[in-house]
Amino acid sequence: MFDTILIANRGEIACRVMETAQSLGVRCVAVYSDADAQAKHVAMADMAVHIGGSAPAESYLRGDVIIQAALDSGAQAIHPGYGFLSENPDFVEAVEKAGLVFIGPSASAIRAMGLKDAAKALMIEAGVPVVPGYHGADQDDGLLAEEAAKIGYPVLIKAVAGGGGKGMRLVEAAGGFQAALESARSEAKTAFGNSDVLVEKFVAKPRHIEVQVFGDGNKAVHLFERDCSLQRRHQKVIEEAPAPGMTEEMRRAMGDAAVKAAEAIGYAGAGTVEFIVDGSDGLSADGFFFMEMNTRLQVEHPVTEAITGVDLVEWQLRVAAGESLPNAQEELKIDGHAFEARLYAEDVPAGFLPATGTLTHLQFTPQTRADSGVRAGDKISPFYDPMIAKVIVHGATRDVALAKLRAALAGCQVGGTVTNLAFLGALAGHVGFGKGDVDTGLIARDINSLTQVPAVEARHVALAGMAALGLLDGKAETGFTLWRPLRRAVTLARGEEIHALKVRVLGPDVQIWNVDDVEVRATRRGQGWTLGGQQAADVVLAAGVVTVFDGYGMAFEVVDPLDRASGAQGDGNLIEAPMPGLVRAVDAQVGQSVSKGDRLAVLEAMKMEHALLAARDGVVAEVLAVVGDQVEAGAALVRLEAEAEVAA
Repeated sequence: MFDTILIANRGEIACRVMETAQSLGVRCVAVYSDADAQAKHVAMADMAVHIGGSAPAESYLRGDVIIQAALDSGAQAIHPGYGFLSENPDFVEAVEKAGLVFIGPSASAIRAMGLKDAAKALMIEAGVPVVPGYHGADQDDGLLAEEAAKIGYPVLIKAVAGGGGKGMRLVEAAGGFQAALESARSEAKTAFGNSDVLVEKFVAKPRHIEVQVFGDGNKAVHLFERDCSLQRRHQKVIEEAPAPGMTEEMRRAMGDAAVKAAEAIGYAGAGTVEFIVDGSDGLSADGFFFMEMNTRLQVEHPVTEAITGVDLVEWQLRVAAGESLPNAQEELKIDGHAFEARLYAEDVPAGFLPATGTLTHLQFTPQTRADSGVRAGDKISPFYDPMIAKVIVHGATRDVALAKLRAALAGCQVGGTVTNLAFLGALAGHVGFGKGDVDTGLIARDINSLTQVPAVEARHVALAGMAALGLLDGKAETGFTLWRPLRRAVTLARGEEIHALKVRVLGPDVQIWNVDDVEVRATRRGQGWTLGGQQAADVVLAAGVVTVFDGYGMAFEVVDPLDRASGAQGDGNLIEAPMPGLVRAVDAQVGQSVSKGDRLAVLEAMKMEHALLAARDGVVAEVLAVVGDQVEAGAALVRLEAEAEVAA
């Protein structure tokens, strides 16, 4: 076993690798950017090395600097985590040239699976079923359109170097092919530096089922399947293992195909073979097709660990250190069921817009495995993926595990930023999902019901008022003025909603609240309060914001009346940056007439591109940003002429 390893990553996965490595007595070296100087993974490490600026290109993508840090720190090996350099064959070769061990597959294996078209040709040769499609090198627009027609609509256009849904477009009919092709190529070029695409048949009721494989360079085993069908815009949201409705016959067929794929390229380490599955008439052994292979540890690996009892990071370290596979195929068994939900800092009502902010509070239920790279007090940075944690549960059956997931999400407490927690809770409670009737289109079909904002009741607002005025402890001296009840007032804001509150404190154990003309009685029994006859939720006040932990978290800003009276009103003609980011494109030109919904600019933040659209018809008066600008949240990018100006 290694004495010291360097982890060439950050956040949740860096912390996850350290937990196992340090438990084995292995010393861990972290690397960090300017933005991550105080990060959790830095605090956990035995040693930490600064490697550059906040942007990934200035730090976590600097392979030469990372390798030098490994050499200087005495590390014998580098663990890449996932993302960043984890699937970069040039980096693997540079690591090995420096005399270090890369904890993962060979450069040749990564190259073999790095381009989707070449990988599919290799899989066909290995006897692994693939989706009908065009994977050729000729990228002529006309040829691609002809091939799409031969395959039959609907089709998917995919970036050959793609991943994470980038460079992917669904085309329903021939008339939309050219526009989708141009869009996919543009996004692929930005994300991967390669605009080539492939075209595939779109499966009508697709399920995304993947198989965890592990190899030692000669032999491979599989650790069964995961269902990752709950996706939004090709991004996984909730994963589970094993797949609902899976038959033993199909499990054997998929497992055998995945092992063939791994052994065909001499795979070493943890990898995932992803399949698209036709779920239109149940699962059958002839209804799955190779999609791609991820030559790294997957984000969702904990559900496999939960049902097998295998620590995949430990296996990675042992095999990279020269051991053979720890278990034979017949020794691996499935025990129960597991779910993982990805908790993100994102504004769901605003279209799942990534969010930033300082985490003022972070707490999970004791029964939850929460893999996280942040703590209370940490900032969600605009430079990286806005994941807060992976919420993982395990139960004896799928129903038991799903009940545990619902409880874990309901008990999760996050303060200081908006999250997708309510969305995850709605998914966990979805009737179809509960029955195991899942496919990759479920979220899109039911998006309106899944993104409903939990209702705020008067008792929630009153509880926030109690925290804002310091009345939760109910001390006798705060309860009375001379000879009469104490009367106080406070104003709270939740988004655009303003709540005016008044309270009469009748004693240390009784308060009468008036919330927007609705009366709420707060009564303390023992150490706990009830409001409107219901037990009060946990509540936290930090940085002028009260978070009530009911309905997956409700945040109320404590409003200073003087600030509110003097506050400037926003200019409805401005198109502003919704978050800090890089201006990737500016489409607007001064004097241009635009229609509602026209794209005016593109902002890149948190590894995603966000189109900024015109909110109304109008004429562009000013363009206030240029491509390459790094802007803060709220920065004005484009101004439209006032409607009165246009009319004149």
